[in-house]
Amino acid sequence: MTYPHIEMAQGAHDRSGLQRADDAWLAEAWAAPATRVLVIADGRLPVADGQARWVSPAEAPDGVRVLLGDLDGVVHFAMLLDEVPAEGEWTGLRAIVQSFVDQDSTEAPLVVHAMGIAEWHRATIHCPRCGGRLEPHAAGHELQCVDCQRLQFPRTDPAVIMVVTDGSPGADDERCLLGRQASWPEGRYSTLAGFVEPGESLEDAVRREVLEEVGVHVGDVAYFGNQPWPFPSSLMLGFVARAVSTDLDLDGAEIEDARWFTRAQMQAEAEAGTLVLPGGVSISRSLVEFWYGATLPGRW
Repeated sequence: MTYPHIEMAQGAHDRSGLQRADDAWLAEAWAAPATRVLVIADGRLPVADGQARWVSPAEAPDGVRVLLGDLDGVVHFAMLLDEVPAEGEWTGLRAIVQSFVDQDSTEAPLVVHAMGIAEWHRATIHCPRCGGRLEPHAAGHELQCVDCQRLQFPRTDPAVIMVVTDGSPGADDERCLLGRQASWPEGRYSTLAGFVEPGESLEDAVRREVLEEVGVHVGDVAYFGNQPWPFPSSLMLGFVARAVSTDLDLDGAEIEDARWFTRAQMQAEAEAGTLVLPGGVSISRSLVEFWYGATLPGRW
């Protein structure tokens, strides 16, 4: 079975992992005129024309230097700062993430890598074992305690995200289940999602989250694909889940409303603007359109 393209999940750069401890190689790469640097300050990055703005090493301010790797023969770094400089335009990743799709950016994996590492540095201040100060190593991909010497590594939190279906696959009356949170604008619906708990398989996480959020029992669960989602540090693992019950019992906390949609209903409401689906950059959009079988109008 061929699955659709998932943004930020393909076309990855060479992360140059073997060079992270090679000081001579790192110094040579930093001195190269072609090397590019993305400055990240307190979770924000500089932008120009709606895209992340890269600079040369000579233009980059001092901070924590992180090797991102090689893309098309050019080495890329991130420079992490504690405070946002006064000059220039700075924004969070959410403000430009849709531009990765709109402008077919080849640098999207680099930006996602940089923002994920930056968030980990920002959140990981003290050693969780002894409370000691942490120092960066391995070109920013490790943090070591100066007291107990324990190493810390970047954290990624696995989360499942699923399109739940009911009925005969491909039939006119087949339906998919979407939900919405109370804080969302009217008409906005998306696939269900939730974090994986310790000791839990991915498939069981799908079944548990769907049951907890909307009261629907799920049987078969098929893997779809995955997407890095650095908001702040998740890996979204997509699935197609088959419902074995259809009555809804909403949790009232995370999910305000949930609805079953046929393809005809989804098309009509998306075209009318009464159903607003996730943006094209999200794996949620890929899941919905995979089930629907074509592209749909409108996005967040």
